[in-house]
Amino acid sequence: MDTNAILQVVQAKVTAMGMQVAGALVLYMVGRWLISKAVGLVQKGLTKQQIEPTILRFVGNTIAVVLNIALVVAILGYFGVETTTFAALLAGIGLAIGTAWGGLLANFAAGAFLIVLRPFKVGDFVSAGGQVGTVEEIGLFVTTFHTPDNIKTFVGNNKIFSDTIQNYSVNPYRRVELVAQISGAADPHQAMSQMQARLKTIPNVVADPEPSVTILTFTLVGPVLAVRPFCHNDHYWQVYFDTNLAIREVLGSDTFPAAMPSMAIKQI
Repeated sequence: MDTNAILQVVQAKVTAMGMQVAGALVLYMVGRWLISKAVGLVQKGLTKQQIEPTILRFVGNTIAVVLNIALVVAILGYFGVETTTFAALLAGIGLAIGTAWGGLLANFAAGAFLIVLRPFKVGDFVSAGGQVGTVEEIGLFVTTFHTPDNIKTFVGNNKIFSDTIQNYSVNPYRRVELVAQISGAADPHQAMSQMQARLKTIPNVVADPEPSVTILTFTLVGPVLAVRPFCHNDHYWQVYFDTNLAIREVLGSDTFPAAMPSMAIKQI
């Protein structure tokens, strides 16, 4: 047995394999660079068409996934793997994964419907999927929120799409709802008039519709007022807390008796 001949064959095989691996690495790096450029160009073109950021990110993510799969197939073909066989194998794997991970596909389909039907967009303040917050991104499988206490939260698209969605950012104003207890000895008309006048002085309370103050219900102490100013969603919490302060200033003054529970004992 010619040892030199065997070593030459092994060396040639190792060299060829090394060149092939190096070529695959170059192909991968160039492919990834081209994919990033392609996604960037598509998003830039959509931006010029004034497409919303919600659609931009979803389209960018979808294109990136598809092109990365195509890159993997191309690299396997470079190594001599039969791509038709790989395509059939990929389809079989996809079917198996789809059966096992039906939830992921449901999330993907729900994400597509969220993009098409557009119940909300990036930047909207919504209540969806059991969460309340500002939408940061509608992804392929999950939607990202920032909650009012500044927690980044991820919710599956299917959970959002199959649940009730409330979008607080669509309408020009929303109603702040608070209640105020007054004494049964107080004049309700005077209390409602002064309270309504005070609400109009709160910053960012809209003039149309004007603030509403009316009797909501009654307790043993006296009437309970429904105090309802209107404002844009961006100013909701500021108006909410300022309204609480206004209730204290108006109804806590000497003009109105304190709303204290009382009990009369009658001797028989």
